[in-house]
Amino acid sequence: MLRQALEGLTVVDFTQIGAGPTATMLMADMGARVIKVEPPGGEMGRGLGPGWIGADSALFHGFNRNKLGVSIDLKRPEGFDVARRLVATADIVVESMRPGVMARLGLGHADLAQEHPALIYCSISAYGQEGPYADRAGVDGIIQADSGLMSLIGVEGGEPCKVQAPVVDVMTGYVAVVGILARLAQRARDGRGGHLDVSLFNAALALQQSSLASYLADGDLPVRAGSAAPYSAPNQAFRTADGWIMVAAYMPDRWRRLCETLGLAALADDPRFATSPLRVANRAAMVEALTAVFVTRGTDAWLAALQAVDILCARVATYENVAQHPQVAANQMFADISHAALGTIRMPGFPIDSAVSNAAPMQPAPACGEHTRAVLRDLGYADSDIAALDASRAIHCA
Repeated sequence: MLRQALEGLTVVDFTQIGAGPTATMLMADMGARVIKVEPPGGEMGRGLGPGWIGADSALFHGFNRNKLGVSIDLKRPEGFDVARRLVATADIVVESMRPGVMARLGLGHADLAQEHPALIYCSISAYGQEGPYADRAGVDGIIQADSGLMSLIGVEGGEPCKVQAPVVDVMTGYVAVVGILARLAQRARDGRGGHLDVSLFNAALALQQSSLASYLADGDLPVRAGSAAPYSAPNQAFRTADGWIMVAAYMPDRWRRLCETLGLAALADDPRFATSPLRVANRAAMVEALTAVFVTRGTDAWLAALQAVDILCARVATYENVAQHPQVAANQMFADISHAALGTIRMPGFPIDSAVSNAAPMQPAPACGEHTRAVLRDLGYADSDIAALDASRAIHCA
């Protein structure tokens, strides 16, 4: 079971907001003991709303389940000592500071690798650890813009748009976990860890594999086409009498069946639309002809008619539709997490073997400093020492 795959590994998490917390949450979901280190006031992601669960943002809860929460002031000498003792127990460290910050704190890879040669140290940054942009900060929206992703989104002549979900953050988190798992496999062979350089910028470029490959092949800039795929047609959303339906019928047989189902059999033999590349070139005329029929019936009626002849289609769903989606229920993709103070929290769960993975109990995101005492006790601190550190504000115990 994947929920137990990383049992026995300890991850120390110096990340915040989206990308790093995604990576460490995935490892926590797979059984690693993840210790999230926050400053005494909590990480920035706790305050990013609207969307609140108790005093913290839903975003924070969505990226930090199954972790232990420790609060340390890394700028105080006593806090630095606690952090050094903590990372000495780690198999993996993940940090998302600007390049150089962890080194200035004395917690960079070079500071730790000599004492801990098996340590896997993953640095997540906006642009990477080296290069002319290395010192620049960046968040999901900035990288969506700078990587070209925003140039793909929206309609021709319209204002730039971004994907409202933080797709670059989440993609970066998954990329980081791929790198960490690969390094774990290598460490099993040679016993050594190493430093992983993961950036939002590189992850955003990888997210655009097909679009960038097309540009690098022919030099043609992509055109914003709304819901339409640039490489095939029809492969886009069409307005119906009561909403929108997404249709992918660019394969020859499905194109012909679509025309027949819409009562436009002659369109299938129109030389302007004989192949998918021709339909891309003549998209406006094709869309006008198809839309004139699609708007005469509701989405449910079209879904039934198109699915009956094996044409790929789907409702353009709202989140209300998604929450009631029968496949979400069948996959058990939403996890219900019991919180002592807040009751049941529902959120998207672990996406692999989801029906099994999300049936196992999960722990809610920690309060700031919730597990500081317990973790320091595990490190060998006496209760009197913990109390003194708390009083000096080197740590915070919830």
